[in-house]
Amino acid sequence: MTESNNAGKRDVYTVSRLNREARTMLAEHFLSIWIEGEISNLARPSSGHIYFTLKDDQAQIRCAMFRSQQRRLGFRPEDGSQVLTKAQVSLYEARGDYQLIVDYMEESGDGALRRAFDRLKGQLSDEGLFDTSRKKALPPFPNCIGIITSPSGAAVRDILTVLNRRFPAIPVIIYPVAVQGREASHQIQSAIETAVQRQECDVLIISRGGGSLEDLSAFNEENVARAISRCSIPVVSGIGHETDLSIADFVADVRAATPSAAAETASPEASGWIRTLTQFEEQMKRNMQTRLESHLKSYHWLTARLERLHPGKLLQDQAQRLDELESRIDRSVKNQLTQLSARVSARYAELAGYSPLPLIKALETRHQLLAQRLISIQQNTMEGKRQHLTKLSRSLETVSPLATLSRGYSITSRQTDGTLLRSAEDTQVGEIVETRLAGGSLVCCVQKIRKP
Repeated sequence: MTESNNAGKRDVYTVSRLNREARTMLAEHFLSIWIEGEISNLARPSSGHIYFTLKDDQAQIRCAMFRSQQRRLGFRPEDGSQVLTKAQVSLYEARGDYQLIVDYMEESGDGALRRAFDRLKGQLSDEGLFDTSRKKALPPFPNCIGIITSPSGAAVRDILTVLNRRFPAIPVIIYPVAVQGREASHQIQSAIETAVQRQECDVLIISRGGGSLEDLSAFNEENVARAISRCSIPVVSGIGHETDLSIADFVADVRAATPSAAAETASPEASGWIRTLTQFEEQMKRNMQTRLESHLKSYHWLTARLERLHPGKLLQDQAQRLDELESRIDRSVKNQLTQLSARVSARYAELAGYSPLPLIKALETRHQLLAQRLISIQQNTMEGKRQHLTKLSRSLETVSPLATLSRGYSITSRQTDGTLLRSAEDTQVGEIVETRLAGGSLVCCVQKIRKP
C-alpha cells in the first residue's frame, strides 16, 4: 500500500535521459585527457571516420576519431600500433556505449622514435651536416682530451682505462651530463658549448653505453646535432655498441663503434710515440756530433789565421785609415758649404732685381692722380648739368599753362570725353563741364549760354 502511494513521487528516468545525463557528467568531469594504449579492431568506413578499440593488458575502451581531426596525423594507424591520444570521455547514447572521442593521436614507443629519427636524419643530411667536407681532422697529439658522458656510467670507466693504457700523460677533463632522460639533450648541448667557450681541450669524446633506441634518444635530438656541427673542437662519438647508430654519430667528425674505440681513436699510442721519439733522439745526436766536428775544424783554422794576423796591428791600420777619412770628409763638407753660400748670395742679388716694390709704388702714385682727376671731372660735370637743368626749368615755366592759370585764367572741358571748350557754342544747357583752376578744379552744370 505504501509503495503504491509513493509511486507518484518517483523520479523515473527514460533510457534516453539516463544516457544523456551520463554523457554530460562524463564530459564535465574528465574534460580532455591523454591516454596511451594499443590499437585493435580498427575500422575505416566510407565516411572517412575511423573506429577502433584502445587496450592495454587489463582493459579496453571503444574510440572514434572523425575525419576532420585526421589532418594532423603524421602516420597511418594500424592494428597493433602503440599510440598516445588526446580525447574527450563520452557515451554513445544510441547504444549506451562508453567511448572516447579522439582529437589528436601520435605514435608512442620505438615506432615514433624510429620515425622521428629517420625524419631528422633526412633533414640534417639535406642541410649538409653529414658531409665529409665539413669533418675536422683529429690532432695527432692532443694536449688535452674532453669527455662528455655520465660520470657514473660504465662508458667513462672504459674510456679512462683505455686512455691510461695508451697515453697516461695526456690530461683528461670530464664534462658530466645525464645521458638519458628528459634533460639529457640540453645538458649535452650545454657541455659542448662550455667546452668550446673554455677552450681547455683540443678533442672531445661524446659517449655512453649501449641501450634501446629510447635510451639513446638524447643523442638523436636536433639541438645536440646542431651543437656538434657548430663545435670548433673535433668531436669523436662513441655511443652504444657497434650496431647502434645515432644522429650524433653522423654529425661527429669521427664515429667510433664503442666508447673504448672512441678513446683509442682520440689518443695516440704511447709506445709508438716512444719509439718515434727514440729515433728522433738518435738522429739529433748524430746531427749534433757532425755539427760539433765541423765547428771544431773551423775553430782550429780561425785560431791559426788569428795567430798570423795580430789584431793589434789591424786595429792600428784601421785607426789611421779612419783619421784619413775623417779629414777628407771635413774638407769636403767645408767646400760644399762655401759653394752653396756663394750660390745663395748670387740668387739673392738676382732676385732683388726682380722685386715688384718699385712698380707697386709707381702704380700707387698714378692711382692717386687718376682718382683726383676723376673727382674733379665728376664735380665739373655735375655743376654743368645743374646749371643746364635750372635754365630748362625757367624756360618750361615760361611756356607752362600752369603759369597762365596762376594769373587767374582757367581751362574748361567737357566731362564726358575731356574735349576742351573754346567757345560757349561748343556746349549746351544742362551739360556737365569741368573747369580747371590754378588751385584745383570745378565741376559745373551749364544753366545758360551767352553768345558773344
